[in-house]
Amino acid sequence: MLELIEQKKTKKTDAAEELSSMRAQLIDIANAAKSAKLPVIITFDGWAAAGKGSQIAKLIKYMDPRFYNVEPIRKPNEPEKRKPWMHRYWLKLPAGGEFLILDGSWYSDIVKSYMNGDIDKEEYKRRIADINVFERQLHDDGYLIIKLFLHITQGEQRKRLKALYEDKFTRWRVDEQDFINNKRYDKIFRRYDKTISRTNTASAPWNIIPANDRVTAELEIMRAVTSSITGACDAKAKGKPYKMPAQFPITDIEPLKFDLVRTVKLAKTDMNKELTDEEYRTALDKYQSRLFELQNLCYQRKIPVIVAYEGWDAGGKGGNIKRVASALDPRGYEVKPIAAPEPSELARHYLWRFWKRLENDGHFTIFDRTWYGRVMVEPIEKITPQARADMAYREINEFEYQLNEWGAVVIKFWINIDKDEQYRRFKERENTPSKQWKITDEDWRNREKWDEYEKAVDRMIKLTSTDFAPWTVIEGNDKKYARIKALKTICDRLEERLKDD
Repeated sequence: MLELIEQKKTKKTDAAEELSSMRAQLIDIANAAKSAKLPVIITFDGWAAAGKGSQIAKLIKYMDPRFYNVEPIRKPNEPEKRKPWMHRYWLKLPAGGEFLILDGSWYSDIVKSYMNGDIDKEEYKRRIADINVFERQLHDDGYLIIKLFLHITQGEQRKRLKALYEDKFTRWRVDEQDFINNKRYDKIFRRYDKTISRTNTASAPWNIIPANDRVTAELEIMRAVTSSITGACDAKAKGKPYKMPAQFPITDIEPLKFDLVRTVKLAKTDMNKELTDEEYRTALDKYQSRLFELQNLCYQRKIPVIVAYEGWDAGGKGGNIKRVASALDPRGYEVKPIAAPEPSELARHYLWRFWKRLENDGHFTIFDRTWYGRVMVEPIEKITPQARADMAYREINEFEYQLNEWGAVVIKFWINIDKDEQYRRFKERENTPSKQWKITDEDWRNREKWDEYEKAVDRMIKLTSTDFAPWTVIEGNDKKYARIKALKTICDRLEERLKDD
């Protein structure tokens, strides 16, 4: 694709009228994006010395500084290296109506990492797949992603690097590696070209900007930005998805395929599982002691552990989590209770609030309720349209797959109780002063939709029980049995992972 770009020169006088019109238009369309609550991400990638910084400065000069954020993307620091590689990009997501402008992006990240030998070819391919998933998920959620690659020739780059180096005020912007990379221009050209070709998708097509001439570059950038935002705002006003015009033929991306494991419907679960007090005490001591040992091994080997709890109201998640957490070194885990999303969370992709809650590698992250609310609660309660919720099964499998790629052990529990047991526990809470805060009118209202929820849970478990993140249904009528099964399952999964490691 890069070889098709023709460098050209534009006179300032020839561009002045159109640039002036688009600058005035940019103010209006930025306000339109804010009113439409359209989140916009603009990435500036390209060669060193291609003029990314100066072009960003020209663009934002005509935008309200309250509604954009400019982020330079550099090599990940040590804390960032302890999270999934896409984690830092998820954290930067703008809210609806805001602009995120990136100087460099996930693209410069992987190309530089590959060319410097920090990642191998297989990891490079995995990251390309992660990028395509990331951009498709954001696009499906209503984000506008405008990708710009500022392309200059080898000779033009060499001239600019030399000029920067010879000026004492700009010398700091150039290092020896830049000159080395200029000599490797052809190799880096091929890698950028492959990267662009493999990620030129319908969700986020590329805009390749001929940047040898700065006026031409500014003109092409302003055209791409203004036309894309205008089109996206118009489409949103009509309630339609926006299809961005493509400069080059779109690359068809084959979706990731996941192996699902066989599951059993909740109604067919044997709920007559129980332990005596003596069996419970013996097993509790055994598995808590073993879990403590396994936690230390996971910490030493930097293996992250994600434990996700879902279940019926009054199913016993809190008591179950307490028995797991009390076995762990408190310095190595966090319990994340998930309530209704805050306004800042509702303004972003629903997975954002889970990405930002991940602990470092080697640590446990325990979720009390999870991302599965998207496919279980939200469509039933008419919070999210069914069509959009249906898309989340794929997104969730992709999310958990990326956690698995990171090296995490993903352990998912559905704590199951029958309807009679739930009623008994509800009444017990109502009649016990110290537990009355646990029971609300909403719990009783949800109970009336038991059959609808059970159907949704069965579907959820069937479609998201993958070989790398299978569901474990815990028979929870007897709390003692449920706690031991959870502890044993965690120990078994960790032992299996450590053996593979």
